[in-house]
Amino acid sequence: MAERLLEVTDLKMYFPVLSGGLIPRKVRDTKAVDGVSFAVDRGETFGLVGESGSGKTTVGLCLLQLYRPTGGQVVFQGQDLCKLRGEELRQTRRHMQVIFQDPYGSLNPRMNAADTITEPLRIHRLMPREEFGRRVDEILALVGLDPRMARRYPHEFSAGERQRLGIARALAVGAEFIVCDEPVSSLDVCVQAQILNLLQDLQTRLHLTYLFIAHDLAVVGYVASHVAVMYRGRFVETGTRAQIYDDPRHPYTRSLLEAIPIPDREVELKRKRTPVADARVASVPPEGCSFRSLCLEADETCQEGPPVLEEVEPGHRVACWRAQ
Repeated sequence: MAERLLEVTDLKMYFPVLSGGLIPRKVRDTKAVDGVSFAVDRGETFGLVGESGSGKTTVGLCLLQLYRPTGGQVVFQGQDLCKLRGEELRQTRRHMQVIFQDPYGSLNPRMNAADTITEPLRIHRLMPREEFGRRVDEILALVGLDPRMARRYPHEFSAGERQRLGIARALAVGAEFIVCDEPVSSLDVCVQAQILNLLQDLQTRLHLTYLFIAHDLAVVGYVASHVAVMYRGRFVETGTRAQIYDDPRHPYTRSLLEAIPIPDREVELKRKRTPVADARVASVPPEGCSFRSLCLEADETCQEGPPVLEEVEPGHRVACWRAQ
């Protein structure tokens, strides 16, 4: 039996929308994350996919408690992180780290590579200062960087090297769970492959667990064992990689998969695509299913209310009235 590392139940993150004027009042809530639940086993890569604005990054920040959720539970190693405060939360955070999307913007330009790696060691008081140099050399070598680069600043690295430095910072404190927030989206294709292979190699060597956030389903299909598809703050489909990629049941999932380009031009031209309506008509979520205004398969049933995730086969859940 796999060991459960993280369990998220009914996670919600609402942001207030305020009116203008001298005394702003709350008009409504923007439901960035609206009741998602999932679990991640130790050593697994859980992929979270969806278009920009679907709430993927907000989920990751809520897991790390960088956003304090509006509601729900985030249980990590048996502790509900939403209830922790102060020193207790700080001690738990060393086991959960993040790799950001922008490898330049996420690094302090005034700190060289050695300072970037040793800063979390100082904050968490993990070892004597005399051992910092050894740890820096060890971590740089682990992510494929020359230890002689320790005195270089972020602008002296290439984009791929900066992302390796970001990975090194996440590994410095011995983290077990890492949120990878679109870690390769800003890199060249060949560099993307190198970083993905590095992450997989590190996962095997260090027994890491990943939440891999991306909008590119081809990338997620390469690294993830389980996948959740997110739209407007909710999960619309979850399952194993094979279930999502070989037998997608939700029209939104199908449209995302069909958007992945195929190098063979003849095959690409013959592909059948799931049509969707103009996205401009869906600026405000409709009553019922949030995807209804884009879905050309929608009927009166889709107006009844938000569909819940229902199991269509073992481990494969879909939130669609027509699939049910």
